[in-house]
Amino acid sequence: MRSRGWKIAAYCLLLFGATVSLLPFFWMVRSALMTSSEIFQFPPKMLPDHWQWGNFIEIFEVVEFGLYVKNTLFILIPVLIGTVLTSCMCGFGFARLQFPGKNIWFTLIIATMMLPPAVTLIPTFMLWTELGAINTYWPLVFPSFFGGGGFFIFLMRQFFMSIPRELDEAALIDGANYVQIFVFVLLPLVKPALLVVAFFTFTNVWNDFFGPLIYLNDESLFTLALGLLQLQGTYTSDWNLIMAAATAMTLPAILVFFLGQKYFVEGVTLTGIKG
Repeated sequence: MRSRGWKIAAYCLLLFGATVSLLPFFWMVRSALMTSSEIFQFPPKMLPDHWQWGNFIEIFEVVEFGLYVKNTLFILIPVLIGTVLTSCMCGFGFARLQFPGKNIWFTLIIATMMLPPAVTLIPTFMLWTELGAINTYWPLVFPSFFGGGGFFIFLMRQFFMSIPRELDEAALIDGANYVQIFVFVLLPLVKPALLVVAFFTFTNVWNDFFGPLIYLNDESLFTLALGLLQLQGTYTSDWNLIMAAATAMTLPAILVFFLGQKYFVEGVTLTGIKG
């Protein structure tokens, strides 16, 4: 009975946490289907009197929503490819290969995760300014082809280390080299970790506001997160349209998660089994 009571208490606690976490999302969707006057009505209404589905159509008329989506995908696709490919290669190198200074290099990569982005913001901006890459997509795309960041390299290394080395040895005895071992033996086994990296990369790029704000000046180059700022006026704002745009922007990330949640949870769970 005591065990059953603890289990019920745990489920109640989880249900409360889930409700608190979903409340902002519910409030956003509910506001997206209201008029501006209903949003600010007091006491607040939980549901609109008339569902304003036209808000989702109107955002395409007020701002160039389609252009912002196209620009975001233009950045997202190469960043996704670069991050997944290079983080996987780096993780394989640190987990399976032996080379001078391997532990020192890996320590330096982990140390970069401790640096706040604000510390490197000005030097990085000055570098891209000297290269003449401001108001282009290069600062947002090019870095992804160099490992994709310390976190992804660490995650892939830990996943590779959880795979028995006997597979490598068996492949070497059969005459395979390390490139063949990486591509044909280990790569199919790290699919869950690759999907975790892909999901986090998709979320980071899709929701990125700060990067485009720093490097892009031309409105025709704006991404979705930055372009939706145009909905907010100087003195007044149509919050129902802002919420509709935010809902439309959030749905792809939710869809991607639900389609790959099995592999996503598996990748996060198995990562770090072996250190």
